[in-house]
Amino acid sequence: MALTTKLLMRQGQALVMTPQLLQAIKLLQFSNLELAAFVQEELERNPLLERAEDLPDPHEVSSALGQDSGTDRIEISASADFNDAGDVEWNSESFATDRGALEASLGTELSNSFDDDRAPTPGEQHEFVEGSGLSATSWSGSPGSTSDGEATNLEAYVAAEIGLKDHLGEQLMLATSDPIDRIIGHTLIDAIDEAGYFTENLAEVASRLAAPLHRVEAMLTVIQTFDPSGIGARNLAECLAIQLREKDRFDPAMQALVGHLELVAKRDYAALRKVCGVDDEDIADMIGEIRRLDPKPGRAFGGASVQPVVPDVVVRALPDGSWHVELNSEVLPRLLVNQTYATRVNRNKANETDRSFLSNCLQTANWLTKSLEQRARTILKVSSEIVRQQDAFFTQGVEYLRPLNLKTIADAIGMHESTVSRVTSNKYMTTPRGLFELKYFFTASIASHNGGDAHSAEAVRYRIKQMIDQEDAADILSDDAIVARLKSSNIDIARRTVAKYRESLRIPSSVERRRMKAMH
Repeated sequence: MALTTKLLMRQGQALVMTPQLLQAIKLLQFSNLELAAFVQEELERNPLLERAEDLPDPHEVSSALGQDSGTDRIEISASADFNDAGDVEWNSESFATDRGALEASLGTELSNSFDDDRAPTPGEQHEFVEGSGLSATSWSGSPGSTSDGEATNLEAYVAAEIGLKDHLGEQLMLATSDPIDRIIGHTLIDAIDEAGYFTENLAEVASRLAAPLHRVEAMLTVIQTFDPSGIGARNLAECLAIQLREKDRFDPAMQALVGHLELVAKRDYAALRKVCGVDDEDIADMIGEIRRLDPKPGRAFGGASVQPVVPDVVVRALPDGSWHVELNSEVLPRLLVNQTYATRVNRNKANETDRSFLSNCLQTANWLTKSLEQRARTILKVSSEIVRQQDAFFTQGVEYLRPLNLKTIADAIGMHESTVSRVTSNKYMTTPRGLFELKYFFTASIASHNGGDAHSAEAVRYRIKQMIDQEDAADILSDDAIVARLKSSNIDIARRTVAKYRESLRIPSSVERRRMKAMH
């Protein structure tokens, strides 16, 4: 058959994902923090978008423009009440030493002063608050206010919190005056993490600085004498040893104990007695001493700022026993489309480039406000169905949490599973029983022993924790014993599943629990 070139016409159907549709899908998956950042970027990029809280009074706008407020206004395009449950048309789918184990087993004065010593300039007044030790300075003749009449912002005078590296740097300046040692010291301090541990290799640091290894080691030893005690250690054993030396408690027996922390984590007290050469009472005292030490000395200075979780959905009980589900208005961005600005530019005979730019901005602004409203209504619809499905949990507790999957919710509200998955990602619900991620309510099912309704994996995990919390010191429950008790409660579960749930709860084995309770 000869190979030739032909022109063919075919008819077909294909799914095309527009950029707007792709962005709408991303909006649905955003957490409230990510959404706030995205909206802020759009506000900076699009001159037609404004926040609702930044909107001036309509009468003020009319006066400033010299027009009647009824003929030229700012249109609120995102003022709908998202908590008004309605039909949602969202069809996006159609388009070193184990520190943790050991810790688990072991179980500022504010200075806000002003420069009171300098002489006041003419017209400047000082008002001293009796007994407070503070002075309020005013440059406008009125105490406690600025020149524009606003109240003085005291937060502007509060000193920033000193970080760990700054704290160590100040001590380094006092510890040595040699410029080379200071350079080495600052390099070592930069390699200390938030927990207070030195995380790099000394040989690599020495090579990078072209400094003798012994000099770098000597500077690390100096840093390890700084406050807080235990700082600059390379592992947990060294951290504890530094603190014990400062307390003058690092005797040979304690040195042997610190050298075998894996036995402490396993609570193998028989092996520890043999290694340390002491009796049970001394072992108990030594472990008690270890427990009083700080395994993370750097945490006293904090670290990365902790962002509290803000719920997206609020669930409240009503007097009739039902549940009221609403969106948290504090995390919902309220955007306005400024039609007035676009109209004024067009009236002033803008050129083609300006008109095209404003047209695109108007289209983007309208799309964004509509997408935000659609996102909010979708979250509300999914959350309401979750509350309906898990009513027993809200009424009676975690033991009554039902097995639930994405398909059940998707079928109930007429959406695709992947849409429900996006809605429940990084979204939180505050309830009378606490704050939960929406994903928490979706758990696997565990079959009943003699038939009947299945049990939620989370509810079974809770029962296992309850059994272990209530066990007697003389009758420690093994995993097999827990399996037997669960089967007596009509829960069919394997021993390896019990072990997996127990480990996920950070509960030691029966042997370790027996050793631990024998020491108390």
